[in-house]
Amino acid sequence: MVIKNKVIMEAGEITAHFLELGDPQIATHSQRFFKTDTGEYGAGDKFIGIRVPVIRARVKALPPLSLDTISELIRSEFHEIRLFATLALVDNFNRADETDREEIYHLYLENHAFINNWDIVDCSAHKIVGPYLLNRPRETLYKLAGNGTLWQRRIAVISCFTFIRHDDFDDILRLSEKLLSDPEDLIHKAVGWMLREVGKRDRARLEAFLDQHNKQMPRVMLRYAIEKFPTELRHHYMKK
Repeated sequence: MVIKNKVIMEAGEITAHFLELGDPQIATHSQRFFKTDTGEYGAGDKFIGIRVPVIRARVKALPPLSLDTISELIRSEFHEIRLFATLALVDNFNRADETDREEIYHLYLENHAFINNWDIVDCSAHKIVGPYLLNRPRETLYKLAGNGTLWQRRIAVISCFTFIRHDDFDDILRLSEKLLSDPEDLIHKAVGWMLREVGKRDRARLEAFLDQHNKQMPRVMLRYAIEKFPTELRHHYMKK
C-alpha cells in the first residue's frame, strides 16, 4: 500500500488511509449485518465501510508489519482495522520462525478482547492458535471454552480446524460435548461446522458422537453437523 510514493508502515498512517477508503453506505449495512445494536453480539462496534477483499489486498500490498504496529491497530475502535491487523498477524505468523510464532500466539490471545466478532475469529484462530498448538499441549483451549467470553469460546472451537485437517478429532469432540449447553447461537454454529468437518473425514466418528449426544444438541448445531449427510441419514438424526 503506497500513498504519495511512500510505503505506509505506521499505525496512524494506516488508520488514516482506511478512513479515506470508507463508504458510509457499506458501513451502515455492515453494522446491521454484524449485529451492532444494543444487546446484540456486536453491540457498539463501529464500521468504516470497507469490503473484505479490499482489506485483504492491503495486507498483501504491505511488507510485514512490526508486532508493535499490529498491536496498536488490533485495538482500533473500527472493525475493519482490527480485521486488517488480525490478517496481518496471520501473515506474520506464516513467515515466522518458532520463536516469533510463540510471540505472535501470545500476542493474539492477549488481545482476545479485540478479536471480537465471528469474521475476525474465523479468519485467524485456525491459522495462529491451531498451528501453534498442533504439537503442543492444548489445555489453553479448554480454559477458553470453559471460562471465556463468546469470542474466546469461538476461538477455542475454530482453532480445532487445524487438528481436524490432520485427522486429529479428540479435542473438537471433547469441546463439542463441553459446549452442548452453551447459550450462544454463534457457538452452536461453530461447533456444528467443526463437527461437519470431522464427518467429511471420518463419518463413523461423527455418527458415534451424534448417536450419543444428538438429543442434547441445539438444533442449529445438529443441522450444521449433518449438512453433508445423505438425505435419509439427515432425516434420521433430525427425527431423533
